Formats: sequence, structure tokens, C-alpha cells
Amino acid sequence: MRLFIFLLAWLATSVHAEERVEVDVELFLAVDVSRSMQPYELEIQRRGYAAALQSPEVQDAIAGGFLGRIAITYVEWAGAYHQREIVPWTLLATPEDAAKIADTITAHFDQAMRRTSISSALTYAADSIDTNAIDGLRRVIDVSGDGPNNMGAPVTHARDAVLARGITINGLPLMTQDDGIMARWNIPDLDAYYTDCVIGGMGAFVVPVTDWSEFEDAVRRKLVLEIAGQPARLWQAQVRSAAPYNCLIGEEIWERNRDIFALP
Repeated sequence: MRLFIFLLAWLATSVHAEERVEVDVELFLAVDVSRSMQPYELEIQRRGYAAALQSPEVQDAIAGGFLGRIAITYVEWAGAYHQREIVPWTLLATPEDAAKIADTITAHFDQAMRRTSISSALTYAADSIDTNAIDGLRRVIDVSGDGPNNMGAPVTHARDAVLARGITINGLPLMTQDDGIMARWNIPDLDAYYTDCVIGGMGAFVVPVTDWSEFEDAVRRKLVLEIAGQPARLWQAQVRSAAPYNCLIGEEIWERNRDIFALP
């Protein structure tokens, strides 16, 4: 009987292993849609990713990999309990695959959501990577955002836990200039914040975006680096603080501005 149970367990494990797919990179695209983002900015992001994924540069990077295929998921995030899956884990190997993914990303445009929890987005992404049916030679979270963490666990706690799982985190800080009430949630050196408080792992880097006209090009360069696994020394943070960065600055800004009903 024990031998029979052992054989059943071995067979189940073997079948499960055969169902898994190997890829060069598991790439989790975590895209900020907090309420500090305007509707036109949300559309720029969707269209920018769709165009970048179909670009010849990204297609060449995929084809040049050891296996010639990657897996991606596109998830929008805001507060601690607000993650919205737009593209589930999908294999990407050909221009036709990229076109289908791009069509899904741009099929419709959703509204923004409340608050900013980078820490929750990182944890959600790591759990998704660990529980999918894909085995990547590298595992990467690509997180964008226009402000610091202001909800959920401290971002450094989440970052360190994700890095301990062998996952690299890269950042796309959106440093476009907002006027009016939303400006009170911004910090001028978001690239330094991402460098010191958010990213980590082998070859981790940031690509700052200072104007929305740069977005598509920045995403394309970032995807090529992530897929090809190349070092990205040219796009490290533009501003570095001499002292250790205050990684709780977002929470402190939130406490100062709680009187306006958690707008971001």
C-alpha cells in the first residue's frame, strides 16, 4: 500500500512538472494607477507599454534569449488592497504574441484607484511569481510609480522580503511635474527614493521619466534591459542623497495631508 501511494505521489509530481513552462524571464509589470494619475496619464501608460512590447528592440531582445521566450503579466496597482490584473501570465515569443498582449492592454481604459502602496504591489507581485506555472531563468518585478509608499507595510520591509525570494526589482519613477493639489503628494527626488528604498537584486536599476513624452521610449529601453539581462549603469538615479534616504517620507506626507480624504 505504501508503495502504491508513493507511486501515485510520484506520478502526480511528474505530471505537474511537465505542465510547467520554462522561459528566459518571468516579468511582472506593476503599473501605478493611483488617484494622483490623470485619465490621460493612465492612457499614456497603457499605450506606451503596448507599443514598447511590439517594438523591434524588444522583439530582438526576446529572440536573443537562451530559450527565446518570456512570460509577462500586466497588473495595475494603487492602495494596499487595490491590484487589477489586465493581462494574466502570458507567454511572449513572437510579434503575434506581442500584438495580442498589446490589444488586451489597450482594449479599454479603467479609472484610477485610491492610495499608493508600493509595498503591497511588491508582495502581490512576488506571490504571483511564486505561484504561477512558469519557471524563469530570471524573475523580475518592474514597478512604476509617481510617488512614495503611503499605505501598507514599510516599503523596505516588502522589498527585503521580495529580494529574499530571489526576485529582482527594477523601478520606473514617474517624475512628471504636477500642478495644483496633487503636487503636495510628490517628492522632487523620486528616482533617489526608488533607488534607495524600492529596487534591489542582481542588476537592479531605475529609469526615471521626467516628461510623458519620454514614457514609451523609457519603457522600451527598460524592457530591453530586463529581458536581455544587461547592466543598466546609464540609468541609475539622477539624484542621490549623501545620508541614508528617509524611506518613510510617503507615510509622513500622508499624515500631514490626511485632511483631504486620501486623494492619492
